[in-house]
Amino acid sequence: MNKPEQFLTFILGDEEYGVDILRVQEIRGWEPVSRIPNVPSYEKGVINLRGAIVPIIDLRDRFGLPVTAYTPLTVVIVLQLRQEDRQPVVGFVVDQVSDVVDIATEIMSPPPEFGVGVNTRFLRGLATVGQRMIMLLEIDRVLPHQGRGSDERENQGEPL
Repeated sequence: MNKPEQFLTFILGDEEYGVDILRVQEIRGWEPVSRIPNVPSYEKGVINLRGAIVPIIDLRDRFGLPVTAYTPLTVVIVLQLRQEDRQPVVGFVVDQVSDVVDIATEIMSPPPEFGVGVNTRFLRGLATVGQRMIMLLEIDRVLPHQGRGSDERENQGEPL
């Protein structure tokens, strides 16, 4: 049996998601951002994080979920991405953080095949922990890769 991986879980709407805990740089409360013109609606703006300019992405909007007002439970999870030869830092707005869970690779299921028109590229897999179904995100695929000939749909924030 392989050593379990740890995931930080968080809530978006009625669903629970998880990201590799080793990619989490910090968790911050929601704060106003500096808006950038002519970016997709899910890109809320940028913050200055100890001298680094960090883009802030609303995961509800990115995944095509209904956008709601931010509450005192709304947080920004600051994550280190891995894209080609660089490792940008990005903040993801989520409804609330749940907890840290250990998930053995043996209990991870691959993303389901829904057929044409349903894109599951953001999902690494699914895991059931107790009575909870957790969607494990492939966090590096949440943002479109710029300048690599990505198709137009990827840049429009199509639903998960």
